[in-house]
Amino acid sequence: MLSQDLDRYVALQRASGLKFRNQFRLLKSFVAFAEAGDDDVVHTDRAIAWASLGPSPNERHTRMGVVRRFALAMRPEDPRYEVPPADVFGRRRSERQMPHIYSPDEIAHLMQAAMRMGPPGSIRPLTYATLFGLLAATGLRISEALALTIGDITEDGLLVRESKFRKSRLVPLHPTARQAINAYLAERLMRPGTDTLLVSTNGRKLTYPTVLVTFHTLSKMIGLRAEPHRKTPRIHDLRHTFAVRALEQCGADRRTISRHMLALSTYLGHVDPCHTYWYLQATPALMQEIAEAGEALQQGAPS
Repeated sequence: MLSQDLDRYVALQRASGLKFRNQFRLLKSFVAFAEAGDDDVVHTDRAIAWASLGPSPNERHTRMGVVRRFALAMRPEDPRYEVPPADVFGRRRSERQMPHIYSPDEIAHLMQAAMRMGPPGSIRPLTYATLFGLLAATGLRISEALALTIGDITEDGLLVRESKFRKSRLVPLHPTARQAINAYLAERLMRPGTDTLLVSTNGRKLTYPTVLVTFHTLSKMIGLRAEPHRKTPRIHDLRHTFAVRALEQCGADRRTISRHMLALSTYLGHVDPCHTYWYLQATPALMQEIAEAGEALQQGAPS
């Protein structure tokens, strides 16, 4: 009964456009836990017991949240479903990890380290150098870059198909990025097989866990370290870096910045421009422009 309800619930969520991967994984775990106790609906005590197994406060909140939403959806059909309270584990604390804004030298060193990887004669070094360069030059999500196919490279740019929220978009390429992609394609097309753009030594699609391990290895190799009080730089920080560097090109003209934010939001694939602000971070260049704009305003000059 519970498993069947879960299948229907997941099908409904995915039909509405959600990928629903992590939630499905968690709910499968909960249902197995509940059915082991002979439950055929959600019971509050069982949900709390399962959520308590989460290794961190945020994980416990996440577990309770997915079970609550499942129970809320099923209760109109079956009043035996109990909806666990939302505050069992107190209020959730959400902290934004301070992003690492890469310098041009750090990105160059990362790509150079990738080109020095083995095995000799394989496409692996060029694949990783192209991947890191592409992320820095376009602000793509890592999942979007890994999902690209050869056919997604068009004359007008990169065609990103059904990424987050199943949105598709066209990402224009700077001439230097286009040149790098063409150089990679010349090598990639000599290795037929899958139509995936970025492939590993065996010609198969790169997987995120493998990319993550490689990134961490190369980061240590080049001595990449975060600033004090920040965590180790992440691949995702390349997306933050793209957003910040793009904003730095606007200068202090507020009208230019307003137009830029709308364009950047579209370029990054955000549904709402407010999501784009999450990726911005103060840098010396931006702080200087803010200071100059503030001084001009104080003096009564137009800004």
